[in-house]
Amino acid sequence: MHSFPLTRWAHISVTLALLASGSAHAGGLAPAISAVRETKPLIDLRLRSESVDQAGMAADAEAITLRGRLGFETGKAWDTSLLAEADLLWPFEERYNSTVNGKTRFPVVADAETYELNRLQLTNTSLSNTTLTIGRQRINLDEQRFVGNVGWRQNEQTFDSVRVVNKSIPNVTMDLAYVDQVNRVFGKDSPVGRYDGSNYLANLSYQLPIGKLTGFAYLLDFREAPRDSSETYGLRFTGERPVRKVRVAWLASYARQQPRTNNPLTFHEDFYTVEFTGTFRQWSLGAGLEVLEGDGVRGFSTPLATLHKFDGWADKFLTTPPNGLERRYATLGYTTKGVGILDTLAAAVVYHEFRSERLDIDYGAEVDLQVQAKWHRFNGLLKYAGYDARRFATDTTKYWLEIGYVW
Repeated sequence: MHSFPLTRWAHISVTLALLASGSAHAGGLAPAISAVRETKPLIDLRLRSESVDQAGMAADAEAITLRGRLGFETGKAWDTSLLAEADLLWPFEERYNSTVNGKTRFPVVADAETYELNRLQLTNTSLSNTTLTIGRQRINLDEQRFVGNVGWRQNEQTFDSVRVVNKSIPNVTMDLAYVDQVNRVFGKDSPVGRYDGSNYLANLSYQLPIGKLTGFAYLLDFREAPRDSSETYGLRFTGERPVRKVRVAWLASYARQQPRTNNPLTFHEDFYTVEFTGTFRQWSLGAGLEVLEGDGVRGFSTPLATLHKFDGWADKFLTTPPNGLERRYATLGYTTKGVGILDTLAAAVVYHEFRSERLDIDYGAEVDLQVQAKWHRFNGLLKYAGYDARRFATDTTKYWLEIGYVW
């Protein structure tokens, strides 16, 4: 069982002591009393049913889980606020392989029963145009293709980190973080629930008149997963512009990856993607191409990404195959407001074609469907994923029904 290491508690304690030492020059305890009075509760409840029919498995998976994410965030005292939050996950129906419950005759649903600290962070804004965050925190960079919180799973991914975001230069955002532990979605009881090491995340963006240009460098060092230790350097360009009555958005990105520190492999692999989306009133239509290279031994890896968002909701490509992955996809979306008692209603259809980047192997295809609705603080979701295997993995069908409440 893992715990929040003493060194991290020491970092937070030292910071608190430094803040407290300046309190005499900032009106005594008045700022602290005001911060307590301005404390806000954090309540995020999500009840989900997930069903999985996977060819080759002895039985179908049926998971009914309730996630309670409960905590608080104070107001600011001496330009500093405190956020604390627990993650509580109860399984009501556990006919599934959570990866730690031993029920391997069922397909995997990576929502293990767990009760753990989700976030504990201090955020300071005393420096002009700068936000400093210390502790266990959520980090989402760009569209989460390389770094994200994997918010789809009931137990999200968080980072024990020191993070600085600076916007002193007009149109420029500098985002730097040092991470010494990644708290993964599998929970504290999993042997792969924590990744430890010296990890550096650097993201620098510049807003141009025609779009946003971002350069990034992600240097990863995982003691528990040395084959995923890597250096990734890349560029990303996004923007949107009206073309008559249609709003056209675009995304283009390229990255290069090589081994770092304890990785026993030798490789140099590329990632690139391009996407266009047109929006007309409530409708949107998009298409894209994404390629992750592979050399036959290892594929381009993004172990900190929100992978469910990209490579099909059936989750057949959470690890890039050794021969790489080429994904061609098309999306259709519809969003409207004020439907009956609903505040918003949205629907989406996504079609994927998967092939290997190396050797051009036809992996398979997938259709994803989703309907979402929101009413006041409640939200609901119906979701489907159907993967048709050809020469990779097995046929898989998944269904989700979900209702949530966020305060």
